[in-house]
Formats: sequence, C-alpha cells, structure tokens
Amino acid sequence: MRHGIVMFTSDRSIAPATAARLAEEAGFASFCVPEHTHIPVRRDAAHPRTGDSSLPDDRYVRTLDPWVALSTAAAVTSRIRLGTAVALPAEHDPLALAKAIASLDHLAGGRVTLGVGFGWNTDELADHGVPPGKRRTVLREYIEAMRALWTADEATYDGDFVSFGPSWAWPKPVGDVPIVVGAAGTSKTFDWIARTGDGWMTTPGEGDIRDKITTLHRTWREAGRVGLPEVVALAGKPNLEQLDEWAAAGVTETLFGLPDRTEPEVAEYLHRLAGTLADR
Repeated sequence: MRHGIVMFTSDRSIAPATAARLAEEAGFASFCVPEHTHIPVRRDAAHPRTGDSSLPDDRYVRTLDPWVALSTAAAVTSRIRLGTAVALPAEHDPLALAKAIASLDHLAGGRVTLGVGFGWNTDELADHGVPPGKRRTVLREYIEAMRALWTADEATYDGDFVSFGPSWAWPKPVGDVPIVVGAAGTSKTFDWIARTGDGWMTTPGEGDIRDKITTLHRTWREAGRVGLPEVVALAGKPNLEQLDEWAAAGVTETLFGLPDRTEPEVAEYLHRLAGTLADR
C-alpha cells in the first residue's frame, strides 16, 4: 500500500512546489491538490461536512488552480506522482483541459493521476453551465472525450455535452492517466466507476470502507473489468491497525492531509509521518 499527501492549497500556504519537494524527499508516493474555481456566496448546496451553506475551512474560497500548482511541483520533483483530490473537470472546456493535463503529464514524465469529483457544490457547477441533475453525465462525457484526445491520432467524440469531429491533439500523455473518482461509496458511484473510471477515492469521514470495497470489487467484475480498481483512502492521523485492515481489504493508497504551517513545520511533520508509516 502506497502513501501520499494531499495539500489544501491556498494563497497563504507554503508553495505547492515546496510541499511536493518535501514530500518526495520524505519518500511519499504522491502529492495531490484540490480544486474549486470559485464559491458562490449565496447557494442552495450544503457542504457535505457541515450540512448547510457554511464552509468548514475558508481555504475553499482561496484554492489555487490545481494544474498551475502541479506544474510548479513537476518542475522541482522527479519521482512523486502528481494528482488531484479532487478536480472538477465538468467546470472546464474538455478540449482545453485535455491539453493542459496531457502537457503536464508529458513534462512530468508520466506522473499524473486525475482524481475527479462529481461536485458537491451544485451552485458552482451551475455557474459553469452544468445542467441540474446532469453532473455525472457531463463528467462521463468529458472524460471519454479527453481520453479520445489522449489516445487517438485523429480523435472524435459525439455526445450531448461535448462533440467534435476528427481532430489532432498533441502532446499525448506518456501513458495512461489513471482516473480515480472521489465520491461517497454507494452502488451508484461504483456503477459509474466500473463503466468509466479506474478507481475510487473515499470522501472525508467515510465510514467503514471494507464492505464498500467488497461491493466495488464485485461491481467491477460484473462489468467485465479485469484486475482490480485502485482504492485511495483519505486518512486522518495514522492508525497502524486501521492501515493494516485497509491494506487487507484492498486499499492501494492512502492520502494524509498536510498541516497549514510554515515550511520547517511541514518538513518536520512529513518526516515524522514517514517514520510512523515505515514498513506499512
């Protein structure tokens, strides 16, 4: 089981490039950042953790663009994987986003993992023109369209929300860009993953995930997918007994949050966490 770091970026935190470099030096396998283009002040969507319109952290309104942040991280690292936890592709033009991700993966030497969400903030999605009740369909079409651009010499796609005729688009990603879906562990989510994704990322505060992983594996097999899906678990403080249980259940990677502290404090935290996780 691999271990990675997720940094809630903001305009007042240490630089993502610094955090990624420190995480790589400490031996972590991945470095991830989130995405929100904006947060509407007035909205009907409740935050999953607060249950109402209040936000648990003001960094939601200060989040850096993930692709800019990861590009700076790519320039100062060489081994650590670079990902999103999670990005919101439905809030972008898919042709332009496909170019940005492929360019990052090309320049980083094939280290990009695309963690995606359907988007809890439906008011934010509405500002991007995503119709009510269609966020899962839009995301599926966008991913399919981006994969076409990443893999075909002459890519085409014809959907309800994105459509283009034969097109050239380079660079291509170095290899496959894994797509991991961060969403509640429900049958509906697992059906979507088995059709379109490469794995599941848990949500903060997700309950016992062992039975959910069993359901995901069964859904995966029933859909005719080979192998096993990636399972990325968001972790709080390291609980070694829980980590052993997760590994046995099929978790392939854990992500630990980075404290919003100074560079020396972050470096100390990462090395202390790496020592705790040694041999796990």
